[in-house]
Amino acid sequence: MNKPVVALVGRPNVGKSTLFNRLAGEPLSIVDDTPGTTRDRLFADAEWNGIPFTIIDTGGIDPISITGREPLSIGSADFIEQIRNQAEMAIQEADVVLFLCDASAGVTPADQEVAQILRRAQKTVNGVSTPPVFLVINKADNTALRQSIHEFYKLGMGDPYPISAQHGTETGDLLDALVASFPKQEEVEEDNSIKIAIVGKPNVGKSSLLNRLVGEERSIVSPIAGTTRDSVDTHITFNDLPVTLIDTAGIRRRGKVIPGVEKFSVIRSMRAIERADVSLLVIDAVEGISAQDAHIAGYILEAWKSAVVVVNKWDAVEKDNYTMQMFTEKIRKELNFMDYVPIIYISAKTGQRVDQVMPIAVRVQEERLARITTGQLNRIIQNAQDAHMPTFGSGGNLRIYYGTQVRSDPPTFMLYCNDPRLAHFSYIRYLENCIRKEFEYIGTPIRIVMKARH
Repeated sequence: MNKPVVALVGRPNVGKSTLFNRLAGEPLSIVDDTPGTTRDRLFADAEWNGIPFTIIDTGGIDPISITGREPLSIGSADFIEQIRNQAEMAIQEADVVLFLCDASAGVTPADQEVAQILRRAQKTVNGVSTPPVFLVINKADNTALRQSIHEFYKLGMGDPYPISAQHGTETGDLLDALVASFPKQEEVEEDNSIKIAIVGKPNVGKSSLLNRLVGEERSIVSPIAGTTRDSVDTHITFNDLPVTLIDTAGIRRRGKVIPGVEKFSVIRSMRAIERADVSLLVIDAVEGISAQDAHIAGYILEAWKSAVVVVNKWDAVEKDNYTMQMFTEKIRKELNFMDYVPIIYISAKTGQRVDQVMPIAVRVQEERLARITTGQLNRIIQNAQDAHMPTFGSGGNLRIYYGTQVRSDPPTFMLYCNDPRLAHFSYIRYLENCIRKEFEYIGTPIRIVMKARH
């Protein structure tokens, strides 16, 4: 089930980033009193009353490009058109829009023109405007400001919600109304196919790989970085197994993302990783592994998804007998947090070793669903403790009594102990390595949860 998307829009310096951080529960967005500070869209997961959703923070819409007036954001004039474009794209993708204004400033001409932009972006479906827009009057920090919000009715955006994002005042009522407005999730036919996402930086050959795997030109291939804008699903059958291949737009570092449509493709790529079982992380062999490749691998791990590292353009690399070994060591060093991931060297252009990609991906998916018995797990845990007991700490010694696998997809193990706070990260990693010695779980992360036995 896809999470509803909520976009925060408004002119600069009305507190969008402050509200974003409050909803996300952590300071993910830069907050500054200078108008126009937020120039790149950020997104994060949030939850209210058990209902999860995704929030998008956007740069302020500055209507200078359509009004011809002086820029409202001193110092950000060069970014006005880009900020406005990315906010409009967020509106197009959002299920709900929060339109923020400043209670202390009253209704400004910029607020009125932002309201016009929002109305133009809305569509009417069965007599209802979509996406719904909530008029949020921020910085209503005292009674006088909250009582003066009646003037915002002139924007024609419905009843205003006075809040203080900085202090959290009245945000509960806003969130109650917000989650109540989410579109009903339609019943969809269960998809039992293996979902494989092809992810990586722009222009590493993701679309070329997809075309090789499918055997036909299903995705546009171009030497221009960033050609693929949306995530594209392709359904195939491999060894009588239904497979869904998800080709995604390239993920760039935020500072390198071209303003416009490519910015929003990053969010779609993250969504593709979330709904995939296995991600093929495509790396350019000519450029070598980069920090951004490691960042994308981190996204995959944070989502607890399985992965295969696919080194593409191997035909373009000058090689000797040690080239592949050296390249593998470099990847293992940069991706040391994913040392369980298989690596394959291919050329989507010539077809070299492409026939090995699907068998490896399917095997990784099988490992993701594997289960071990409680007896096997407890034997491994006991042998691990006999070989290396946890070190003593100020709170005592960690004692693990027994464990069990509580789920697969990904493999998750519950270990019952005297005090989870005594379980150091390094010892949990040691237990994971002990499990992998007997059950590889190739390409698949293992989740170990420590729980107190009372």
